[in-house]
Amino acid sequence: MIKLPESNEDYLKAKFTISKKKKGGWVSNKEISEFLNVKPASVSGMLFKLEKKRLINWQPRTSVRLTKKGKEVASSIIEKNRELYLFFKDVLKIKDIAVMQDLCCKIEHYITPEVSNALKILNIEFHH
Repeated sequence: MIKLPESNEDYLKAKFTISKKKKGGWVSNKEISEFLNVKPASVSGMLFKLEKKRLINWQPRTSVRLTKKGKEVASSIIEKNRELYLFFKDVLKIKDIAVMQDLCCKIEHYITPEVSNALKILNIEFHH
């Protein structure tokens, strides 16, 4: 898996999350801007970067869609977030959902595949 800056990962995760609710997976700049609470110009700047890395299909002033590679990266980030959330909730028994979500969003960028797999195994074992 390629290593990307946190901001790139956040945009891919946002795009992936929004697209799950839309037919065809196409998402507008405005939807991303509103989801991330950033200015539309920031979205356009990031989309240029993501397109150069071949993580999205996009042309300015149109909708954007993740490439196969972009979907793989976004899925990996979301999976790391999920495993962290389950660990905090079930193993560590943290009750504050906002705290857990904030921690997961911050930590997910630094989790290696090895740590992610270990968390997955731990979460599975904990639930059996």
